[in-house]
Amino acid sequence: MNSRNTYAVLPCNGMDKAAGAVTRQIALDLSVQTGSEIICPVLYRVADARYNRIAQEHPLLVLDGCGTRCASKLAVEKGLKVAKKLTVTEEAKKNAIPLADSLRGAELAASLRLDEAGLSLAKTIVADLLKAEGPEAADHQAPMAAPAQLEYETYQKDKFIFRLPKTGFFFSENDFWVLVSGNRARVGMTDFLQQSLSDIAFFNPPAVGAAIEQFGELGTIESAKAVLEVVSPVAGKVVAVNEALATSPELINQSPYEQGWLVELEMDDLETDRELLLDFAGYFPIMKRKVDEFQVK
Repeated sequence: MNSRNTYAVLPCNGMDKAAGAVTRQIALDLSVQTGSEIICPVLYRVADARYNRIAQEHPLLVLDGCGTRCASKLAVEKGLKVAKKLTVTEEAKKNAIPLADSLRGAELAASLRLDEAGLSLAKTIVADLLKAEGPEAADHQAPMAAPAQLEYETYQKDKFIFRLPKTGFFFSENDFWVLVSGNRARVGMTDFLQQSLSDIAFFNPPAVGAAIEQFGELGTIESAKAVLEVVSPVAGKVVAVNEALATSPELINQSPYEQGWLVELEMDDLETDRELLLDFAGYFPIMKRKVDEFQVK
């Protein structure tokens, strides 16, 4: 997004805590600087017609104060399409901004006015949101070509059918896959994992340009059931994210091996990483065991 665009901003309602106060400050600054419209989380629960219209007319920015993620949960409850989402406490760590005890979640002692650290954090986040070409655009590369038509092996448990590509993919034991083309690697989650999560509401991708270790965090997935850390099967630099997931996260459920891919990396050393990955023959029996042990609902 850039400063010429406006958001529909859904902040958290934890206004008795400094992290929640930061989300309010961000929303106010965006409203003043870009004409973004603020969705009141309290009023939205009881009178949602006006706010539904705002969310449909502008890209939706969800601002959570802390790990409780009350704004994200409200967006899921209302069935909103999220364009961008951030959590204040996570952004504070990312930007190495020192936090007072209040900003880590404790109640403010006497005033809801932000201290210098809180104001600095809000200013930094707004500046990042208003970068002219969007985050790390210079490092962003075109995605890999879509894989050829895939041949699947299936395993059925009761009424549920789980698919796994027979060739071309490597898998980690924590149920993520990698598809390799030259020095590029496309990463996604397996059919078993997406079914175990149920309806996926949001993918929070890593920053393009970020260096990721093998089995390091590659963003997070949010569903009605849980928030899941994406674990990278390989090490490398993030060079592309699946932008379609910003407005259509359900693609992960509908097409986990093709349209629902997550991230692409420029790999560091596939030969070394490969030692800790599995091919179809190695992963399929693991998937079957997990299916037998897991009660899909």
